[in-house]
Amino acid sequence: MAAHTTTSCMINAPATDPHVPHKHKVYNLLHANCPPKFTSLLQKGRPCHGINIKLSRMNVRKASSKLARNGRVICPVAALPGALLFDCDGVLVDTERDGHRVSFNEAFSEKGFNVTWDVDLYGELLKIGGGKERMTAYFNKTGWPDIAPRTEGERKELIASLHRRKTELFMALIEKRLLPLRPGVARLIDEALEKGVKVAICSTSNEKAVSAIVQCLLGPPRADAISIFAGDIVPRKKPDPAIYLLAATTLGVATSSCVVIEDSGIGLAAAKAAGMKCIVTKSGYTVDEDFTSADAVFDYIGDPPDPNFDLNFCGNLLEKQYVS
Repeated sequence: MAAHTTTSCMINAPATDPHVPHKHKVYNLLHANCPPKFTSLLQKGRPCHGINIKLSRMNVRKASSKLARNGRVICPVAALPGALLFDCDGVLVDTERDGHRVSFNEAFSEKGFNVTWDVDLYGELLKIGGGKERMTAYFNKTGWPDIAPRTEGERKELIASLHRRKTELFMALIEKRLLPLRPGVARLIDEALEKGVKVAICSTSNEKAVSAIVQCLLGPPRADAISIFAGDIVPRKKPDPAIYLLAATTLGVATSSCVVIEDSGIGLAAAKAAGMKCIVTKSGYTVDEDFTSADAVFDYIGDPPDPNFDLNFCGNLLEKQYVS
C-alpha cells in the first residue's frame, strides 16, 4: 500500500458555496504535492493565490466531515506523469520579443523590405502559430512589398527563404547565449529525467531553432534525452492538437498521462484539445491572456528558494486534485 502524508492548505473558496462556511476553507492535501512556493503561506494559514483549486460538492462535504472528526484528510501519493511536454518559445526561453522579432526584422532588412515589426505589432502576430504562416498572413493583410514576386508559388518560396534566414539569425543569438533559460526549466527537466519521465519539446518553431535552444542552453546530456517535435512535422499548427497527439503517440504514452507546460492561449488550446493537463507559465507577451481553462497558472516554474511547482505537483494534476 502506498505511503500517505498530510498537511493543511488554506485555499480561497467561494463565499457563496453553502458547504464553505467561511471565506477561506482549510483543505488537507499532500505536502509533497502542494506548490513549494506556497509552503510558507500555508504554515501561516494565509490564502494562496496563483492556482485554482476546485473540489466537487461531494468532496467538500467529505473534507468537511473528516476535518470535523480529526482535522485531517488523507490523500494518496500522486502518480508520476507519463511525459512532460514543453512548448519552446516563451516557456524554455522568453525568445519572442528580443529573439524571433529581432531576427524577423533583420531578415526583412537584408531582403530590402521596408518592414519593421514593433513590439506591440509582433504581440498581435503571435496569435498566428508558425513563422511562415505569420509572415504570409501579415503580407496578405497589409500588402506585399513592391519587390516581392507576384505568383503564389514564388511568394511561398520567398516566405520559405525569409524564414530560413530568420532562423539562421535567431540561432546565432542563441549560440551567443544572449537569451537565458527561464527560471526552473532545467530543474524540472532534471527531476523528470531522474524519475524516468519522458520529456519532449513541442513547438511550432523551426526544428533547427528549437534544437539550438535545447543543445546550447540545456546542454548535450539533457538534449540527448529529450525528444523534439517542431516546425512542419505536423500539417496543422497550434491551436490544433496535432503536435501533442504526435508526441504522445511517438513516445508511447497515453494523452491522459501527459502534462504540458505552455505560455500562450493557442498552446493551451492545443494541449486541452489533445486531452492533456496543462500548466501555464506566463511570458512577456502572454501575461494578459485568458487562461481560465488551464489546470494551473504561474508566472514561471522557479528555482530554489522560490520554486512555484515541481514534478510531484505535475503528477498531482493527473489525480485531479488541482483543476480549474
